[in-house]
Amino acid sequence: MALSDLLLLGREADLGSERGVSCTGQLPAASDPSLVARAKAARETLGDRVLVLGHHYQRDEVIAFADITGDSFKLAQAAAAQPTAEFIIFCGVHFMAESADILTSPEQKVILPDLAAGCSMADMATLNQVNECWKVLEELGVADKTIPVTYMNSSAAIKSFTGKNGGTICTSSNAARAMRWALEQGEKILFLPDQHLGRNTAVASLGLSLADCVLWNPWKPMGGLTAQEIKAAKIILWRGHCSVHGRFTIDAVNEVRTRIPGVKVLVHPECQYEVVSSADVVGSTEMIVRTIEAAPTGSAWAIGTELNLVQRLAKNHPDKTIVFLDKTVCYCSTMNRIDLPHLVWAMESLVNNHLVNQIRVPAEVAKFSKIALERMLALP
Repeated sequence: MALSDLLLLGREADLGSERGVSCTGQLPAASDPSLVARAKAARETLGDRVLVLGHHYQRDEVIAFADITGDSFKLAQAAAAQPTAEFIIFCGVHFMAESADILTSPEQKVILPDLAAGCSMADMATLNQVNECWKVLEELGVADKTIPVTYMNSSAAIKSFTGKNGGTICTSSNAARAMRWALEQGEKILFLPDQHLGRNTAVASLGLSLADCVLWNPWKPMGGLTAQEIKAAKIILWRGHCSVHGRFTIDAVNEVRTRIPGVKVLVHPECQYEVVSSADVVGSTEMIVRTIEAAPTGSAWAIGTELNLVQRLAKNHPDKTIVFLDKTVCYCSTMNRIDLPHLVWAMESLVNNHLVNQIRVPAEVAKFSKIALERMLALP
């Protein structure tokens, strides 16, 4: 059975977008030697009708055909800034394509080459679970003092919940600004769905303590917390994490410092608190790229983020020593589902006037998701 047939068609409906049927047998073989030529031909035929967006974590074979590369929000903004593109092929994961659909015009069509390209972090907070959490906060009388702040790495349904309840979206680069805004609007924050980004931002940027943060476990009654713990907390962190960034450890940091004298440790804020606290530089995917570009020749860097990006940075900057922070190789398994065969299939289908894998966020979900996104864009 082809990879494209192994789709997550049973994924919860509350994710907030309609999924079509993925590849039905026409997917080119990964070993097809003509794939690159086919991709070039299809891209040339489609011309300005198509905008291909490639996330930094994508394979090189996909990035080679991207018109714009960047992190999730940069790419969604890029899609919104290209109103003449009839089709937007988003080489990333599902929540990114949803955001692009929310921010683009109804006439534009967003395509995800493989519908199985999801995000484990986004899947860790479902709408039913978040509604149950909010119900508890209402029963305790603190919901009206709590502002949801939702990371971009979340489903459209969770973004919509955030918009309905007076909250905002954030990225890894503006999380501190979003959380400061939220504490100006209320007394508490419900931070979804990445506990590490929320905790690291609260302590490093907002000056709060670890004691000000509690962890909500959606699989336990009342999140595994007491009423007093919830009432006393400033930040209620959702028990979610990135399966890639969460694997980096303080042991890995100590080991690389011993192995490479003078190395600078550069990590993403989705990493664990101990790792972020011991790093030399912490920043978003875009910041990681800019940091390496600006680094002096001869400098050494151990980078804690997705391996495709680390390998690309090492290849593009041979004058610097660049290594993966963890000795154990780890790609983002869902991001890696987008490969050249899927991209070729999506483009050739459009050449043949056949729209595949369109991502469509229902109007009501899109309405409140856009409100939350616009609040983020309006942050001072």
